[in-house]
Amino acid sequence: MVNAQTGLEGPRDDLTVIDNRTGKTYIVPIKDNTVAAIDFKKIKAPSKPGERKENETERGLRVADKGFLNTAVITSEITYIDGDNGVLRYRGYPIEELALHSNFLEVAYLLIYGSLPSRPNFKVFQREVMTHSIVHVDAEGLFKSFRYDAHPMAILSSAFSALGSFYEEANPSLRGQNLFTKSDPASLANMDKQIYRIIGKATTFAAMAYRVRQGRPFVTPPTGLSYTASFLYQMDHLGQEDYVPSPTLAKALDILFILHADHELNASSTTVLQTGSSLVDPYSCMAAGIASLYGPLHGGANEAVIRMLISIGHPENVPAFLESVKKRERVLSGFGHRVYKTSDPRSFIIRKIADEVFKETGEDELLKTAMVLHDLAMKDEYFTSRKLAPNVDFWSGLIYRAMGFPMDFFPVLFVVPRVVGWLAHWRQMMLQPGGVKIWRPRQVYVGETKRDYVPMEQRVDVETEEAKTRPFAVPHLGQSKRTMLAKFKGKSRL
Repeated sequence: MVNAQTGLEGPRDDLTVIDNRTGKTYIVPIKDNTVAAIDFKKIKAPSKPGERKENETERGLRVADKGFLNTAVITSEITYIDGDNGVLRYRGYPIEELALHSNFLEVAYLLIYGSLPSRPNFKVFQREVMTHSIVHVDAEGLFKSFRYDAHPMAILSSAFSALGSFYEEANPSLRGQNLFTKSDPASLANMDKQIYRIIGKATTFAAMAYRVRQGRPFVTPPTGLSYTASFLYQMDHLGQEDYVPSPTLAKALDILFILHADHELNASSTTVLQTGSSLVDPYSCMAAGIASLYGPLHGGANEAVIRMLISIGHPENVPAFLESVKKRERVLSGFGHRVYKTSDPRSFIIRKIADEVFKETGEDELLKTAMVLHDLAMKDEYFTSRKLAPNVDFWSGLIYRAMGFPMDFFPVLFVVPRVVGWLAHWRQMMLQPGGVKIWRPRQVYVGETKRDYVPMEQRVDVETEEAKTRPFAVPHLGQSKRTMLAKFKGKSRL
């Protein structure tokens, strides 16, 4: 085949698109196995007779991709995932090697700065992160203002949002919108300081949210302990002399943090970048990421596994449960993944961690049920043909439960390490060539075309059986009901 661009034999790096509406031919370049969506906007056609103006046909094609199933929104050097072959690499390093040989703060350095640290650089990074784990005393008042039964994720998102108000030098709205995008030494140093603060305070805030629930006073971060050991100390220390958390649990948590540090552009990372594209301060970006991760389809997956296992009960109930899953009467949590189509590489690492933790804590009563579920599902053609293998959430929930964490704290244990991935992506976007452009997705409008306004006196209810087209009245009881029945000046007559 002759390449029309060069006149030489060989394939071309482009697409030839023929628009059958107009007969025109368009050449769409391919770079890194990617086509630019904006190139399709060049493909225009006149509107058909009677066609909705809202289709904007004459303005060029739009690319529809509900849920970002196959849309790349940024160029990145951070994390690579091969879902078909179960591969996960941070900056080129296989996750298996990092989990075996590195600690969490080393991996954090790698994700943020692009390489594994030398000993001198790691000492600086570790010292700064641990030094910045102390929080302002005013932050304690914020935590104490929450109800004792407030969800820790609600507390955490509020805390990070509030944290931005403590540091004027970190706010582009106050210091100029190019505060973090200049790439000069002063800007980079300012950016690093916020990174130290966020990573350092992530464990402190998480521990404070935990202790609010326990009705316990807050603990000042200790010195001389690792990142995860310090975290456990802040959660559990009750004044005991020479208190040192279990090294086994601290090590297990460290590896779990490595596995959860980043996972490319998942929902929360994308939320952080979407928010960051407006050039807001990094603390607001973290709060947005936490809000996204809070959802049960993201950060609550391992909690769903535990609830599923509790609902199954004893191991002998597993076969009946799997049959109900096949009939789509029940949901199988902890199996399969949006990205991984074979197996989640993190699940093999975490399975080994589970063994070490259970030796220390004793076997969780749900472990036997989980093992039977695992073994039967892996032998069942229904699940294997659909590539439903255990993912990281299947085992992490069991480990967190065995370590004594309440289920609603599981997402917090996801947030603490994931702030590193969020920061890595945020920093990369701030420093990208050409600067930051605010993210503004398109939509496909399928609503009403232009309508004439109708005064209220002339309007009639639209006849429809769809409940979503009208507001629901909320039942009022107690004082609210009595107030509605009372007469007073200014009461609405509607």
